[in-house]
Amino acid sequence: MLKIELSYRGMVAAGMALLTLWALVNLFSVFLLVVTAFIFMAALLPYVEWLCRHGFNRIVAVLLILLGVLVTLGTVIAIVAPAMFDEFRDLRSNLPEYAEDFEDFMSDLGFETDRWDLPERAESIEWSKLISGSQAVNFGQRAVFGIFSGLTVAVLTAYLLVDAGRLRTFVFRFIPRGREPDAQHFMNALSRVVGGYVRGQLITSLIIGLYTTAVLLIVGVPNAVAFGVLAAFADIIPLVGAFIAIVPAVVAAFQESPTQAVIVLAALLFYQQFEDRYLVPRIYGQTLNLPALVVLVAVLIGGELMGIAGVLLALPTAAAIRVVLDYYLDRREGGTGIPESLRDGEVLAPDKSPAG
Repeated sequence: MLKIELSYRGMVAAGMALLTLWALVNLFSVFLLVVTAFIFMAALLPYVEWLCRHGFNRIVAVLLILLGVLVTLGTVIAIVAPAMFDEFRDLRSNLPEYAEDFEDFMSDLGFETDRWDLPERAESIEWSKLISGSQAVNFGQRAVFGIFSGLTVAVLTAYLLVDAGRLRTFVFRFIPRGREPDAQHFMNALSRVVGGYVRGQLITSLIIGLYTTAVLLIVGVPNAVAFGVLAAFADIIPLVGAFIAIVPAVVAAFQESPTQAVIVLAALLFYQQFEDRYLVPRIYGQTLNLPALVVLVAVLIGGELMGIAGVLLALPTAAAIRVVLDYYLDRREGGTGIPESLRDGEVLAPDKSPAG
């Protein structure tokens, strides 16, 4: 026989755990928006504090930072959207010709292309069925939901940045007396890793965007700036971001000539290797010291649970979990809870000391 005894306190704790699990399942979309807002807060808070130290009112500083972010996003959309529409329209109109050019190019390389029939297959594509009315409506609904979610995250981030001090005071009310230094060390490390990852990603995105633009301008591919901006945003997505950054630019170059496509492909592949092997380790340092297997698993889990949003949040979340594990392992060994690798300044964060 199995006999289980629970105290009233144990039953209350179990009930609260079940209630919390139920709330997470049913309010998961809201929970995701809140987590995203906290990640953006960790990334933007050093800049808000820097403006406040230089005489700006906190609300004004928050509004200036968020306005800069929104203007940047609006500019990106204004640059990329028309160019991508023009490229798609050109590809749709001339796809059979491009398919024939591709067959000739592969034939010159020694491949047997007689049975490929790519031009005939391109002509047989029924674009009206690929982009049906119901799919357009579904895409429109997702776009509206995405805009609404983005605005919600922006508002939440603004509130968190304005009330960061009050939020810290509220959290510390639940910290046992005498454990405040430990909690402060832990929160600093968590903010450094998550915020440092986001700001480090901004550096790599800026570099790949400029590099892609320069390569396409030199080769002579139209809409080079738009493809550079697209590459910068694609670089945010782990694993598949490199594919998204390379393929559209190569396709656009192939519309000019196969030789240009080969040059663009080689140049962008070279940069991907440079970024993975040299740039990322030096920009992030120990801020995001995650094994490749952990990155892959985190991205797969995030994509399965939340789609594109889960893929984007996978690495910051995995890095935060690593902070928790490092903290408790270091504390168990008698340390401060913060490894030496996480005690330096944050990536791309303003100097914390007041200006002299």
